[in-house]
Amino acid sequence: MAKFRRRTCIILALFILFIFSLMMGLKMLRPNTATFGAPFGLDLLPELHQRTIHLGKSFDFRKSDRINSETNTKNLKSVEITMKPSKAPELNLEELPPLNNYLHVFYYSWYGNPQFDGKYIHWNHPVLEHWDPRIAKNYPQGRHNPPDDIGSSFYPELGSYSSRDPSVIETHMRQMRSASIGVLALSWYPPDVNDENGEPTDNLVPTILDKAHKYNLKVTFHIEPYSNRDDQNMYQNVKYIIDKYGNHPAFYRYKTKTGNALPMFYVYDSYITKPEKWANLLTTSGSRSIRNSPYDGLFIALLVEEKHKYDILQSGFDGIYTYFATNGFTYGSSHQNWASLKLFCDKYNLIFIPSVGPGYIDTSIRPWNTQNTRNRINGKYYEIALSAALQTHPSLISITSFNEWHEGTQIEKAVPKRTSNTVYLDYRPHKPGLYLELTRKWSEKYRKERTTYTLDHQLPVS
Repeated sequence: MAKFRRRTCIILALFILFIFSLMMGLKMLRPNTATFGAPFGLDLLPELHQRTIHLGKSFDFRKSDRINSETNTKNLKSVEITMKPSKAPELNLEELPPLNNYLHVFYYSWYGNPQFDGKYIHWNHPVLEHWDPRIAKNYPQGRHNPPDDIGSSFYPELGSYSSRDPSVIETHMRQMRSASIGVLALSWYPPDVNDENGEPTDNLVPTILDKAHKYNLKVTFHIEPYSNRDDQNMYQNVKYIIDKYGNHPAFYRYKTKTGNALPMFYVYDSYITKPEKWANLLTTSGSRSIRNSPYDGLFIALLVEEKHKYDILQSGFDGIYTYFATNGFTYGSSHQNWASLKLFCDKYNLIFIPSVGPGYIDTSIRPWNTQNTRNRINGKYYEIALSAALQTHPSLISITSFNEWHEGTQIEKAVPKRTSNTVYLDYRPHKPGLYLELTRKWSEKYRKERTTYTLDHQLPVS
């Protein structure tokens, strides 16, 4: 009897351990019905809460404790270890599957290092302070200190690179081409304007276009929320982009149902500007209408909350995208809402572009935001998102992101790295190119499926 009770206790303990492990795994995957909750949620987004402030005080943030959801950081040794990338073989474009111009990826050219820029840019991102002082006091402050301490939970195979390095740009284009991505959506600020942590990057556009063309890629523009963005300066900036870059062979145009090939512009944080302002620019009756002019295009609004649907309609936008790679974070980024969003877009003749991502972790720059971490689960999270997107039969799919390292959404190659203070996350047990390979697989699947439902829904075919 004693042996029976002991065996029963062992079985019960193992069962409890299994249930606990299963619950932790599901927590990291985060179901569609996940709530936003305090202290973080939509408060992070502009206009929905006051923006967080950036700090300048020098501080080795990685010496502080932080939650690491994917890698065990205990028992660190003082030695620094970085896996060096092997030389990439030359791509034979003829041996690769066709490019998919209906698959877009968000691309950032804001990184810099001393060799090319005279200083580190973005890799030394500040740790952002929580807006509630009671919470903020529990977390470190300061900036990261590259090259070994960077503002990311992963470490790039290319190291703390410069976006001005031609070899880096070429490597990025090669990686995108190998993943069968057809279009990169370039984060863009007007000339001499930059984000609060970077430098102006418009002068990089010609090189990016040239390198993209070498691999038959196309470039579209992801217009960032620069200061005082409104209908008037948006008209001038769209005109600038088309006049300066519109004749380049890599400049992207999307063929509409009517047969017109128009430039496409993603407009990040579009909800900041009132619909009445956008309508001045984007409706045919607007006071500064761009419609039916040489500068007409397809303008894609960011949908965060459900109510934004109707603002987008009033504004005169041509479509919506969801951007965030965190399932359950916003209404738009929640997979369970994509089918109804697609129906809404079909009803009002809008382009629906769901955004998928491989995971999310931004605790290197927002250490208080652990609740929005999405574990990659060795690629499963990414494939679930891609599957959910394909089920809606979308006109286009966007990937967040190629290289937004701060938020851990990158599909760019990452390598194992360990310092005396940190073990960076990586893609093991898989190779650094895991997410490029998964993208290539799903790009081909999407291309084939899109061909079948194009005939039924009369979507553009080229």
